Amino acid sequence: MANLATKILKNNNFLSLANNGLVAVLAFFSFMILVRSLPTDDFGKWVLFLTTANFLDMLRFGITSTAMVRFLSGANKEKGKELIGSNYLINFVSSIILISITLIVSFYFKETVSDSGFSLFFEWFPLFAIVNLPFNNALSVLQARLRFDLILLIRIINVGIFMLFLLVNYFFLKLGLLEITWVFIATALFTSIVTMIFNWDGIRYIFHAKNSANKIILNFGKYTTGTLIGSNLLKSADTFIIGLSPFLGTTAVALYSIPLKLTEIIEIPVRSYAMTAFPGMSKASIEGKKEEVKRLYYQNAGGLLYMLIPVMIFCFIFAEEFVTILGGAEYTQTAGIFRIFCFYGLLLPIDRLTGVALDSVNLPKQNFIKVIYMTSANIIGDGIMVFGIYYLVLLISGITLLFSGIDNIDTLIALIANYTNITILELVAVVTLLFSIIGILVGFNYLNKELDLKFRNIFTGGISFFSVFINKVLARKNI
Repeated sequence: MANLATKILKNNNFLSLANNGLVAVLAFFSFMILVRSLPTDDFGKWVLFLTTANFLDMLRFGITSTAMVRFLSGANKEKGKELIGSNYLINFVSSIILISITLIVSFYFKETVSDSGFSLFFEWFPLFAIVNLPFNNALSVLQARLRFDLILLIRIINVGIFMLFLLVNYFFLKLGLLEITWVFIATALFTSIVTMIFNWDGIRYIFHAKNSANKIILNFGKYTTGTLIGSNLLKSADTFIIGLSPFLGTTAVALYSIPLKLTEIIEIPVRSYAMTAFPGMSKASIEGKKEEVKRLYYQNAGGLLYMLIPVMIFCFIFAEEFVTILGGAEYTQTAGIFRIFCFYGLLLPIDRLTGVALDSVNLPKQNFIKVIYMTSANIIGDGIMVFGIYYLVLLISGITLLFSGIDNIDTLIALIANYTNITILELVAVVTLLFSIIGILVGFNYLNKELDLKFRNIFTGGISFFSVFINKVLARKNI
């Protein structure tokens, strides 16, 4: 029994799942504490800081991370040093470029930045980008070397220390947004120092970088970067546009972040399950077994959809309770947004498995185009909902001003905005449903050209998923 437990704990699949699950749980509790530690406006600024920083991290590390895993895993010792060195060099240069752009914008548009919800980001991202560089480099290198145990260790250090501080701060210190940001950056610095001491990030190989290794990484990362950036924009575009809105701003960002965070939790098992389906589908595709690829696609997409149906129904019924648990009583009003996201949750299995299937049959470009369609639809739809309604409010305010006793248009706009904020956020959530449907249609169309699919077979395939699972369980009992 002890040997079995040891084998499980050392298994890469278990460690990878622990990475996603345990770190997500710690991040979830950190989020809960932060919501209760900060005023709504400050929490909105924090969400914008983190969302924008994560998006720029995707720009910095997206082009190298997949390539590192792809090529370092099969490289000899000397070639490995070159790849790690090039990885460090490319990420360092991209970091300097993004930091420079941030500083230039902050300098030339100082007043605009300071008056916006992005003020925290522009003030602290340059420092954060430097201190978390080794940490992110280490994640790519360790993943390529299949050291999921070390990845789990450094991520627990990174997220765990910050969560412990938030607990102490909530009960005893009562520090504000600025001090919390300082500790967040200090935690990233400490984690990076740990990775540098043990050379997990490969900083000692930076002078081994060569043009040939640079080209290998950059050429491979073209489409994967675009897909990663597009996928990240799907999640962050809502937050950016709401934050830029003239009358929504950071308060609305804070409100929207609660149901969005609950949706991200739902995405974790979907993403993990989709990635476990990827190797089998890829293997069948490489061996020319198209019928097997189709069977796995139908089976996995349908099975995951059926598993999520009772979960989404439960979430829909108890939406008020979920948002209140996460954010507190003042966020109960966002239950309607979460209910809309419950329908989005039902679309996730087909959307994700379609993307995985496209990569499996060696159509990464088509998967990238699918993400571009979805991102474009999301940005345009959000823009219409947020800015279109703003100008409509302006028009109504101007007309109403002529026939009311209010002598200040700003007062009237603020009054109308109080009644429209949640409605606009719900419409933004509806746009999420629409771009998911667009993504499914575009992706399925590309996949259909390769595999000759029938959409209805996803539902029958889901039934066979449970049949196969039950037969496996019964077979084990008979052994």
